[in-house]
Amino acid sequence: MRRTREVAASPMRSASATWTVIADLVADTVAQSSALLRDEAVQAMAVAEAAGRMLIAGGHLHKHPITLVAGKVYCEITTVSGTAALALEENLNPVPGAAGADAFMIYLPSPAPLQQQVKEAANAHARLSDGSPPTEQTKAASSGPLIDREALRQAVTQR
Repeated sequence: MRRTREVAASPMRSASATWTVIADLVADTVAQSSALLRDEAVQAMAVAEAAGRMLIAGGHLHKHPITLVAGKVYCEITTVSGTAALALEENLNPVPGAAGADAFMIYLPSPAPLQQQVKEAANAHARLSDGSPPTEQTKAASSGPLIDREALRQAVTQR
């Protein structure tokens, strides 16, 4: 299910403080899974920190989100600045849906002036990507059906 989170940036927070909030949101969401480690998400976000601060400071996260895909989570994280940041009611709770996740990927936007920095960050950690995130429909289709009907039919007929 597609979710969004907006994080207040300048003048509420510096780019570094905003990145810390985003990193905690990603790590707390990933930590809901019993198969994934919060520390791995923390490490991935630490690797992306320099590029992330540039994305925030340049205002790129206003229109180009960081996308977290983990289990049923498909969350786009953007920032809000200026007077809108002063009035923003943030929801920084972990995004529901990651409990059954066995993998996650953090997709970083790669706008023209920062493509090289984002690419270097993405290449430095297996859980980071500078590519386009899968569409929500593609992700749902690739996960397959929730029930294996043939296995259920065989189980019922064997009794």
